[in-house]
Amino acid sequence: MENTLESKSSSSNFIKNIVVEDLKSGHVQEVVTRFPPEPNGYLHIGHAKSICLNFELADEFKGRTNLRFDDTNPLKEDTEYVESIQEDVRWLGFEWDELRFASDYFEEIYNRAVLLIKKGKAYVCDLTAEEMREYRGTLTEPGKESPYRSRSVEENLDLFARMRAGEFKDGERVLRAKIDMASPNITLRDPVLYRIAHTHHHRTGDAWCIYPMYDYAHPLSDAIEGITHSICTLEFEDHRPLYDWTIAECEMEATPRQYEFARLNVTNTVMSKRKLKQLVDEAVVDGWDDPRMPTISGLRRKGYTPEAMRAFCREIGVSKSNSLVDERNLEHFIREDLKLKALRTMAVLRPLKVVITNYPEGQSELLPAENNAENEAMGTREIPFSRELYIEQDDFMENPPSKYFRLFPGNEVRLKNAYFITCQEAIKDADGNVIELRCTYDPKTKSGTGFSERKVKGTIHWVDASQAVAADFRLFEPLITNEAEEEGKPFLECINPNSLEVLQGFVEPNMKEAAGGDKFQFFRHGYFNVDPKDTTAEKLAFNRIVSLKSSFDPSKA
Repeated sequence: MENTLESKSSSSNFIKNIVVEDLKSGHVQEVVTRFPPEPNGYLHIGHAKSICLNFELADEFKGRTNLRFDDTNPLKEDTEYVESIQEDVRWLGFEWDELRFASDYFEEIYNRAVLLIKKGKAYVCDLTAEEMREYRGTLTEPGKESPYRSRSVEENLDLFARMRAGEFKDGERVLRAKIDMASPNITLRDPVLYRIAHTHHHRTGDAWCIYPMYDYAHPLSDAIEGITHSICTLEFEDHRPLYDWTIAECEMEATPRQYEFARLNVTNTVMSKRKLKQLVDEAVVDGWDDPRMPTISGLRRKGYTPEAMRAFCREIGVSKSNSLVDERNLEHFIREDLKLKALRTMAVLRPLKVVITNYPEGQSELLPAENNAENEAMGTREIPFSRELYIEQDDFMENPPSKYFRLFPGNEVRLKNAYFITCQEAIKDADGNVIELRCTYDPKTKSGTGFSERKVKGTIHWVDASQAVAADFRLFEPLITNEAEEEGKPFLECINPNSLEVLQGFVEPNMKEAAGGDKFQFFRHGYFNVDPKDTTAEKLAFNRIVSLKSSFDPSKA
């Protein structure tokens, strides 16, 4: 069946309109975009929006997209992050034209800094970080010029060369742009271009001990690669004048333009990379790919599909206004994607044993069942049925309220794809807990035989006890709630202690060979993914992706 999620939206947005005008006017001959992550953590769902925007924009206009790592801060970077980012981009369904690193351009970026010094546009400053903050001024008061701002070109060239040679300690000196300490835009108040860091770089090794700042390296990298549309989030809007200044004063041949869009914020979701790293470092979660994490790898492990992620990113659109997207919007798209793909089967998460006393001992049979009632092409399967079964604990109540249509003493229900059974007796342990039900079945009521002598209001699911496959089930709630953060509590005090519940239950035997990443719809429970990390040959582990239904309507969001 056709997957409707894969049809790309033809809707316009302000960035697409700019691209159309640039091509029409001849200002741009070929659209070239880039996705420029810093390799200092794993990508999250906010990055997915940027990935989709950059790659799909270039693809729509038959252009190119580079994947470029802005690896200018070796203190926080690691090849693990580089590899995970490449995996995430590919998993989302995109392939870059060129793989680049800002470190590829370190020599060129250094030479452009030398040019700035020669033009009197940059100087070596000896102020400490604290002193620079004091000199910077405020939003209402201009900054003060550094006492080292008037150094001669010759002295600055000498000091900068010695910085590169490793003569100075970390933090002892920096290279700053000479722009305007009275600018109303604080970003232009002589920003730092280079800092000293005697540390090993994951690609260049120990070749450098000075590293360019992001705001300096990024526009130069864009210009070197011939990027036409440098798309970033709104927090960089105030940095655009510095972006343009750097390209102009460094006399770059290409002149990319920066455009800002609103970043993605999702309810009950942590989007700060610093906070996500804290969760990992302090073992609050099971690594960057914990299914409770909003990382792309976490969502993948939970069971989200790239089709659902791309559809979600297209649906929320591109705007200049910050907003908060309801997490149920994302859940809607995974339901839409899986409803025609996932095998519909039965799993019992909280088992309660049922013995059918009038079913012949030692006998069993196979009952037919549809694999997906909405997709006939998925065919049918056979389910084993015998004297002993497991049902859900909450499908039985000894003293039920009115309108409770599942099992209780004397009541009859339908076992899905099987027979009608009637509860005759509840067996309890020494503490009074129900541990087993004794029931009888009516052999005339076999599913599919057209039996219509009487009707029952309740249908419950089950698995055959003799052939059921043991499994762990992970049920998730938000790791942190917006309400807790709004109360101003420290971040780690906002962790939801009930964000993970692990249950031991059973699945049908047809899932015995299920592999990591396989997805199923469990009757009444929702959509589940076979955990690729914790599933073993001895025991399956399932992550609940999403429940079956939601009252959320994305068209009204």
